[in-house]
Amino acid sequence: MGKRVKLTVAYDGTNYCGWQVQPNGITIESELNRCLSDLLKEDIHVIGASRTDAGVHARGNVAVFDTEARMPAEKFSYALNTRLPADIRIQDSCEVPQDFHPRFCRTVKTYEYRIYNRHFPDPCQRLYSLFYYWDLDVEKMRQAAVHLVGEHDFTSFCTAKAEVTNRVRTIYSLDVEQAGDLITLRVRGNGFLYNMVRIIAGTLLRVGSGMLQPEELPEILAARDRHRAGETARPEGLTLVKIEYPDANFS
Repeated sequence: MGKRVKLTVAYDGTNYCGWQVQPNGITIESELNRCLSDLLKEDIHVIGASRTDAGVHARGNVAVFDTEARMPAEKFSYALNTRLPADIRIQDSCEVPQDFHPRFCRTVKTYEYRIYNRHFPDPCQRLYSLFYYWDLDVEKMRQAAVHLVGEHDFTSFCTAKAEVTNRVRTIYSLDVEQAGDLITLRVRGNGFLYNMVRIIAGTLLRVGSGMLQPEELPEILAARDRHRAGETARPEGLTLVKIEYPDANFS
């Protein structure tokens, strides 16, 4: 009898056309499919929890696949890591119920967006943070972030996708932390719309640079108008940190 295996996947997204399989580019999903199919001699197609964009990184994305293989589920992480490219690594593998679906279960997702705020760029930071020249007022960014916590219609913070009709999401926390020149936005919520975290980052950048005031955030939310919020910040600053399944009875 077959089984369903869950993978926790970390990757540097720099060299990939995002997560989802595409006809004209290498993706995280296509590499997982290729390596699993080669390992198991089966036609494997993983199901991912979050379809991250090109250039976006992850420390804890989730994927599942079905297999007839007798290999214990916890051994797949080791076997795959000998075959995958160096910029993709499995952090954990375990067996899950056959009906577990990584996108349709209740989740808590955590993202980080990193901003490198100084007068000159550092080449070593360029792939993992957004370089921003102008001085940012971190305290004002914190004041603005408070208005986004809770349950809201985030239409103003979403790149439109026709199939998404319900744009209400809940943000449990949105912290703005500073360590030297690095500012990290850490957001935890029950789900995120397309480009939502990057638009939040772009909006908080406007606040930090004085182009928006913190007290304007409720008006931007209420407007339900994408043009009212800030730019979609570049992908390289974004990392999917982890995905939790509160109702799950597996590790």
